[in-house]
Amino acid sequence: MTRTRSRALVSLFAVVSLFATPVVAHVDYVTAGDGEYVNPLVFLLDVLGDPVNLSLLALGGGAAVVTVGGYRRLRPFARDLSVARRTLQSYRPYLPWMFRLSVGLPLVGAGFAGYLFTPSVPTSLRLFQVGLGFLLLFGLATRWVGLVGLLAYLGVLAVAWPVPLLAFEYVGGFLGLALLGSGQPSADGMLRRLRVTEGTLLHEWGAGPDPLGRLVRRFDGPAFAGLAVRLSVGAQFVYLGVVQKLAQPGQALRVVDKYALDSLLPVAPELWVAGAGLTEAAVGVLLLTGTYTRTSAAVAFVLFTTTLFGLPDDPVLAHISLFGLTSALLVTGSGPFAVDRRLFGERPTDY
Repeated sequence: MTRTRSRALVSLFAVVSLFATPVVAHVDYVTAGDGEYVNPLVFLLDVLGDPVNLSLLALGGGAAVVTVGGYRRLRPFARDLSVARRTLQSYRPYLPWMFRLSVGLPLVGAGFAGYLFTPSVPTSLRLFQVGLGFLLLFGLATRWVGLVGLLAYLGVLAVAWPVPLLAFEYVGGFLGLALLGSGQPSADGMLRRLRVTEGTLLHEWGAGPDPLGRLVRRFDGPAFAGLAVRLSVGAQFVYLGVVQKLAQPGQALRVVDKYALDSLLPVAPELWVAGAGLTEAAVGVLLLTGTYTRTSAAVAFVLFTTTLFGLPDDPVLAHISLFGLTSALLVTGSGPFAVDRRLFGERPTDY
């Protein structure tokens, strides 16, 4: 094999691997301090000014465009994708349970670990989050717990701005819980059955008012829950890519150095940071706009997974909500107000 051909293969492997290997996700979770300041504009111009870096980034972006264009034109595996989509849609009755587990488990863990929503906001107020988490796991007063959790997160966000943005997926999770309710199995479901069954004590007492339930039932719960998650996770990806990496390259470079990521691939550390930031920002924009939502959610899930395996001390507990909510997006699809609706000409819940 000639040297030129070998270099071409190495470069191609570097581009493909760069977008599939561990992304420098929540850099605050695995580094201490801000590191040496690096001017983000100078950093980006230096990266793009290197012909090798620019070629690799262009090759990666071009490959993504060609892949999407080829799919749009050829429509491969149409039957398989149609069956997969219908199967995912059939899981919609389980969405409340998925949301409760995705938000309840990390809340309990955060309470016992001593932080508020994100490991970057330590606290001694543990009982509150543990209580919210267990109520969600039991499925008791789920809509109200979702509302209380949302208000609590927004309060923490206002006080500790902008650090809680690292856990911005909780906004979509809490809104989804308020829209979906508890589902089954749940304590709410059992109490509801007792209230409507003649001869029970709760039936004799009668059902209490449920103003929040009456309000949210006007909406398509699964569709708007998907919209809430899509927007919150998409905004978080843009924040991680643009703010945490492209705007703070010094700290991101420390992560590359700490885990020797540049030894895994024959690319410069600066290209690692730029590639990771641009990839996360691109995934975030696709989710925000509702473009190929299920595919974008699957890519996001893969990025989280590879990051956890690639960064051994990245806190798994802090990512459970992201794993669960991106999985829920595979079921809900894009929801309303999505580019997918214009691309496919179908109902927004179909993709």
